[in-house]
Amino acid sequence: MKPRLAVRAVLLHEDRLLLVNAWADPKSQLWCAPGGGVELGQSLPDNLAREVMEETGLTISVGPPCLVNEFHDPERDFHQVELFFRCKLIAGELRDDWQDPEQIVRRRAWFTQDEVEELYLKPSSLPQVAWNRGFGYDPLERIVF
Repeated sequence: MKPRLAVRAVLLHEDRLLLVNAWADPKSQLWCAPGGGVELGQSLPDNLAREVMEETGLTISVGPPCLVNEFHDPERDFHQVELFFRCKLIAGELRDDWQDPEQIVRRRAWFTQDEVEELYLKPSSLPQVAWNRGFGYDPLERIVF
């Protein structure tokens, strides 16, 4: 199987990081940055803006890349490469009645740096990259449910 390519938003607003649930299963406590799989024929920034709108209802501008993450599940023969981009909020606010058309994202929220430290979050380097503004690379992190 070829690796799947995905894009994700590192979006800080009022010093809070936007995160969404990673799995549709409400029992999963795993959080991640909003985004998703890349569709052919669209640029990476266009894919990311679309995914963030679908999952959160927010309009964003997409800036430079800041993190590359690979993860895999050897039991399922799954390998995903994720490109994270620094983004800015252009319009919108999180609403409880917003629905992801794919019905995967059911929770979305802004988290402070202290609150993020208490979450089950992937990739684990995301807070460091988000608040310290560096560039990161996580090679082949094992996906955990």
